[in-house]
Amino acid sequence: MDPIPSRASTAPLSGRLVLDDAVVPGRLVMDGATIVAVEPDPSAVGGPFITPGFVDLHVHGYGGHDAMHGPAALDGMARALLRRGVTAFLPTAVTAALDTLDRFAADVRGWMPAAPADGADPLGFNLEGPFISPRRAGAQDAAHIASPLEVPRSRLEGWLDGWRITTVAPEIDGGLELIAWLHERGVVPSLGHSAATADEARAGYAAGAGTTTHVFNAMSGVDHRTPGLAVAALLADDAAVELIADGQHVHRDLWPLVLRAKPAGRLILVSDAVSIAGTGVRRGQLGGVPVEILWDRCTVEGTTTLAGSVIALDTAVRNLVELGVPLPRAVAAASRDPLAVIGVTHRGRLAAGQRADVVELDDQLRVLAVTKAGVRRTS
Repeated sequence: MDPIPSRASTAPLSGRLVLDDAVVPGRLVMDGATIVAVEPDPSAVGGPFITPGFVDLHVHGYGGHDAMHGPAALDGMARALLRRGVTAFLPTAVTAALDTLDRFAADVRGWMPAAPADGADPLGFNLEGPFISPRRAGAQDAAHIASPLEVPRSRLEGWLDGWRITTVAPEIDGGLELIAWLHERGVVPSLGHSAATADEARAGYAAGAGTTTHVFNAMSGVDHRTPGLAVAALLADDAAVELIADGQHVHRDLWPLVLRAKPAGRLILVSDAVSIAGTGVRRGQLGGVPVEILWDRCTVEGTTTLAGSVIALDTAVRNLVELGVPLPRAVAAASRDPLAVIGVTHRGRLAAGQRADVVELDDQLRVLAVTKAGVRRTS
């Protein structure tokens, strides 16, 4: 992939600034990697939309690069994501053998200090498993599902450095204890790939789970007599929920239900993208499982089981806005709010003192340019 043309952002950026609760004409003044002022500018009313950089907490690959295939693939993935407005991300592993996850964690940690300047910044890593329910494995390889009772905590301690989020099914034996152990060590447990009842899910949030892996997908759902994890997730005001807003994973008619149920700041847009997303290639793999893309739907090959998405977060933002969601809320769900889940506060807003990670969008909300750490790159 060719390097993205870039220049240091010495001049202010002018346009329609997407702030926390409004869109206003103005300009951003930057000093190096930091926003130092946000100023009104009525003449910028016809300029591009200017938003904080997008942050993808759950992404398995992009642009032909798989997060689990080592530093060179991580380089390519980071560069491909930046072109779509993603300025920071968590490389995400699928359920795999413990030795494979050892290697993934070590690869990401070793790569982070050398991550390319012209790519999205890694903020750590996400493990989607292996402590999930075989009843709701989805596209995960059930052969590698592990029990929290059988994996020594000493083994998990080797993953802690950089481990930001992990999916746990709260109802499995030892699930609640693992959630509490992770929470105490600063890892955010995410409830998902679970057949939990609503009560079991509530126990998971009470034990320390802070978010929910792709709400409605691979989980017990909304049943008027036997409500499951999806119901508990929508009703847990303190817990965030991930939404894959591609129109494939969750029907668009349900998006307003999620938006009405979750308080501001608790909806997180994620891509759950696979390595072949953004390439036009129709067949690939997800953690060794063959997948195929038919139209815009990625499934385990030969089945109807969804296996991640083929979108990036700019598409998710556009899709929410097309539904009628105000642009500031849609943007926050792809920037400030994901960062809040992992405790990062110096990015994700257009405000003085914030990191100068900025996306410029045209009237159709397509990426025109991306500024990362004060350096502007055109698409």
